[in-house]
Amino acid sequence: MSSERTPKNVARQSSVFIGVLSSVAVLVVLRVSDSLNLWAISIIVGVVLEELSYFVIYNAIENYIDHRIQILYKTISKVKGGGDLTINMDEDVVELANQDVMEWAEGQIEEINLLRETDSFRKDFIGNLAHELKTPLFNIQGFILSLLEGGIDDPEINRKFLSKAEKNIDRMTRLLEDLDSISKIESGAMNIELETVDIVELSSEIAENLDRKAKDANIQFKIREEEEFKVLCDPNKIRQVLSNLLVNSINYGVDNGKTKVRFYDMGDNILIEVDDDGIGISEVDLLRIYERFYRVDKSRSRHAGGSGLGLSIVKHIVEAHGGNLHVRSTLGTGTTFGFTLQKAPIGKT
Repeated sequence: MSSERTPKNVARQSSVFIGVLSSVAVLVVLRVSDSLNLWAISIIVGVVLEELSYFVIYNAIENYIDHRIQILYKTISKVKGGGDLTINMDEDVVELANQDVMEWAEGQIEEINLLRETDSFRKDFIGNLAHELKTPLFNIQGFILSLLEGGIDDPEINRKFLSKAEKNIDRMTRLLEDLDSISKIESGAMNIELETVDIVELSSEIAENLDRKAKDANIQFKIREEEEFKVLCDPNKIRQVLSNLLVNSINYGVDNGKTKVRFYDMGDNILIEVDDDGIGISEVDLLRIYERFYRVDKSRSRHAGGSGLGLSIVKHIVEAHGGNLHVRSTLGTGTTFGFTLQKAPIGKT
């Protein structure tokens, strides 16, 4: 920072100029009056006027800057009752104030952008939630109206419509459960109770529970069970993660497709991968798959009854365990989701 730009030095430079100019003026007068033998008077006048002008100029600058800067900082400060700002006239006050104003302006821009993003997210969330609830509600309403208009008297029709209404109620229930899970996770209310778990055995159990759903979609599960892998995790939460990834592999799979679950020892962690040969995900969609209600194939996932919240929940749960979640995918080839969990200490049960 250049010292020449400080208010004190500006006042001093101005006063020196006035002092020198005054001395020259007095010398000219003395020469005209043939009194150059009194030249010392010009020096005295110059010094006196220099000091006097310095005092006047310095105080004028100080009062002006102090008043303006105080008002400026009252405008940009977010702290109430912080006291008056102390201004050091030995510093480049204008440059420092300019830097503070620029920082304040950048902060305001960031805050405005954040508010816009938050507002946009809120609107999208409310719109998506309304749509997700509206669809099953309208379906249920339609089935009930059909029954009330005479369909209830036909055993075959009433059973069919009641079954469809039940499926839509189940869809709404899953959506509300997923919303509750997201809310608990983001508020920090979700408790992670770590246990030593055989992740291979847990994966096999979940695959077995989903076997009927997989067969209906003509998808085959393959769990690599050559060895045992023990991890520290909350079994209920990781069951939710694996279930979601396996169900996604079914929903986005292809006829006669395969889903493989593989495990890798990475030293302190175990890597679990769920690999499928389904429809895959485009590069554009990969950037947004963890957003709430975002779907790669909207018609397919809605038909399958997905809430659009699953991967967001998966990401939160894995990160709550201190692990990492990643995805690799090629459109038309398939997708691989992988996540890490801490390896259980040897001998710990």
